[in-house]
Amino acid sequence: MPKSTNLLRAKIKRFTAPLLALTLLLFTAAFVVVHQQVNAAMAPSTAPLSDDSISPLLSLDQAVEAVASKVTPSVVNIAVTSHAHQQDAEAQGEGEDQGDNPFSQFFGPGSGHGFGQQGPEQGQGPRQIEHGIGSGVIISPDGYIVTNNHVVDGAMEVRVTMHDRRTFAAKVIGTDKLTDLAVIKVDAKDLPSIAWGDSTKLVPGQSVLAFGSPFGYLRDSVTRGIVSATNRDNRFSDDARKPGGFIQTDAAINPGNSGGPLVNAHGQLVGINTFLISNTGAFAGAGFAIPTQTVHPVVEALIKSGVVHHGYLGVGLNDVTPDNAKFFNLNGTTGAVIAQVTPNSPASRAGLKEGDVVTAVNGQEVQTGGDLQVAVSEVAPGTKIQLEVQRNGHPEKVDLTVGEYHHDDEVAASASDESGHPRLGISIADLTPDIRQQLNLPSDVQGVAVAQVQPASPAEDAGLTGGNVILELNRQPVKSAEQFRNEVKQLPAGKDLLLLVWANGGSSYRVVHPAGAPSSGM
Repeated sequence: MPKSTNLLRAKIKRFTAPLLALTLLLFTAAFVVVHQQVNAAMAPSTAPLSDDSISPLLSLDQAVEAVASKVTPSVVNIAVTSHAHQQDAEAQGEGEDQGDNPFSQFFGPGSGHGFGQQGPEQGQGPRQIEHGIGSGVIISPDGYIVTNNHVVDGAMEVRVTMHDRRTFAAKVIGTDKLTDLAVIKVDAKDLPSIAWGDSTKLVPGQSVLAFGSPFGYLRDSVTRGIVSATNRDNRFSDDARKPGGFIQTDAAINPGNSGGPLVNAHGQLVGINTFLISNTGAFAGAGFAIPTQTVHPVVEALIKSGVVHHGYLGVGLNDVTPDNAKFFNLNGTTGAVIAQVTPNSPASRAGLKEGDVVTAVNGQEVQTGGDLQVAVSEVAPGTKIQLEVQRNGHPEKVDLTVGEYHHDDEVAASASDESGHPRLGISIADLTPDIRQQLNLPSDVQGVAVAQVQPASPAEDAGLTGGNVILELNRQPVKSAEQFRNEVKQLPAGKDLLLLVWANGGSSYRVVHPAGAPSSGM
């Protein structure tokens, strides 16, 4: 190789080496700068956000805080003590929201106290004290509180804890199983109370807050959400005659919230939280509240007289849908379809028929079957109303007199009413074919079925339990629940009753000492 070529290569090497070193140095410097810039961009800023940049969030927070501070003092925690069978407590656990369905044991499993089981005197197990927890809201400064019926039903003792941690014994003023509402009262004055709102003005998407004591011990809790829907029915209800119209919300409602208030943006009461739908038993995005449209008149009646008299037609209802409207020759998709008419009911006497579609009550439009249930339940028994009906596509007007709803001919469980009529503390029902089959009754057993026995009642003291059949009252045959109820009411106050009771394949006489009656013997 020529000498000149080697010399050229040597010169190139001497020139290239520094150039490569300089390039590597520049690249490294650039990488360091870029890396520092990226890290700086990703690092959290220590500078505070300006109020202008987050003003919508601040406004929302301030609004929610204002409503919560206004409502929370009127929300109470309710602790209930009642009797329970050992196996009931094991099956249900302590707490509330177990529901109240005294007649479900006739027809379905899972009640925890079915007719196939024995009473305590027959080996069911000892009674124990059960504790339940719920919520409530003060509606007047003199101590009236609204909650759910299933929170206080059957209670031996009710204690209320206020927001300021004061505790009071409470008296149950009245309960209404049909709407699952109750009113209790504490002896106090100048209490913080909530204002009534108008649930009929609620619309989906509107902000609402739910208050209460989830799980019993998380007192003074508030959750925020929206109205998911209005006028919802309860497809899990034990009684199709119960009015629907529930408010659905995604404001979290959990066990323990029952009886607490649902409020609007003005802090006004628009609903009473009552149940949730969930596969787990905890909140899953669908909570439900009884609207004040239903709550207010029921509460007023309970405070006034301790009872509520609900209107009754005697019909089974379905909604009009796009799928079924054509079969009833309807142009629209609103109305309540009559699917069943009870014999000898106000509906049957007025000439209503299966397939009739009720579109209005006294000129007020009926959108769904739930609308009709709510409207009629709020009408006083004995009131004359006019229904607008579509019958085979032809409009008609039907006048009728509203009857009175009776919860399966229930005998009041209170000690006595103002007239001094004796009360036994039981709920009864006629022996329908379904009930006879459930009880596995011989064909010659005739009478009425005992559906539920009130704890610590005269009936329980006499040894009656759910599933017994009352054959005779004071040596006279019992033919129907209505007859039994009427004859009990006509008995003089303070007189013992002699019942012939069928249980466990045999019959025996039981003497019942109604509340206030002197007991004889030991």
